[in-house]
Amino acid sequence: MNQKERRQFLIKELIKENPRYAKIQIGKGEEQERQLLRSLMNVRMPAPISKEFEKVQDAYLQERNKERGVVPLSEMEQIQPELYLWQGDITRLSCGAIVNAANSGMTGCYQPCHNCIDNCIHTYAGIQLRNYCQDIMDAQGYEEPTGQAKITPAFNLPSEYVIHTVGPIVSGQLTKEHEQLLKSCYESCLGIAEENGVESIAFCCISTGVFMFPNERAAQIAVETVKNYKKTTGSKLQVIFNVWKDKDYDIYRTLLEG
Repeated sequence: MNQKERRQFLIKELIKENPRYAKIQIGKGEEQERQLLRSLMNVRMPAPISKEFEKVQDAYLQERNKERGVVPLSEMEQIQPELYLWQGDITRLSCGAIVNAANSGMTGCYQPCHNCIDNCIHTYAGIQLRNYCQDIMDAQGYEEPTGQAKITPAFNLPSEYVIHTVGPIVSGQLTKEHEQLLKSCYESCLGIAEENGVESIAFCCISTGVFMFPNERAAQIAVETVKNYKKTTGSKLQVIFNVWKDKDYDIYRTLLEG
């Protein structure tokens, strides 16, 4: 199969799986097909998939991720020893682990083609990631508490692992509790990375954006927490601060160069 054949196979299988999508028409353009496939994957509830579907999906996503461009650690800018700054899509990074700003349900974003990091990570990792996360949550028996973290395979992403953490939501005034919970997110991710032999970790800007944590204070906590962790534990973990917006890039660069 080529990419078009794989994409159309996956779309047809996902439509066949859910009768309410039976009348959906597959668009003729490549981008339309990509958007439809992503939407169908995004809304699919956790459930087993066939070996054939998994094989075709994995081949499709691995090729798609190559097309999007994989970025190794060697291409990232090291600002301080073992501390890097990189601007772009975290799902392209080839490193030990990337951090996902998850919600307390931990199974991803179900809004079709939403541009949040949670949606992007689950889209390019594949359906196995949502199923794996659901198994974790079923075994746990309750929603993931804010400030903690879970580690999963990255499946079709170029990283080895995904570390999922639930950041605090700031509705109103920023409090010391919000700050402590955000600090706990970084500490939990660093700890679980080390426990699993991860050598490099890429942090997104946890809790900013729709979670409304002020960008500058969030970055200060991120950098301070990582530096303190490395100092107190002697960790040699390579840490990448991954940003998307120019505003965050400027904030982190100032903090790391200061």
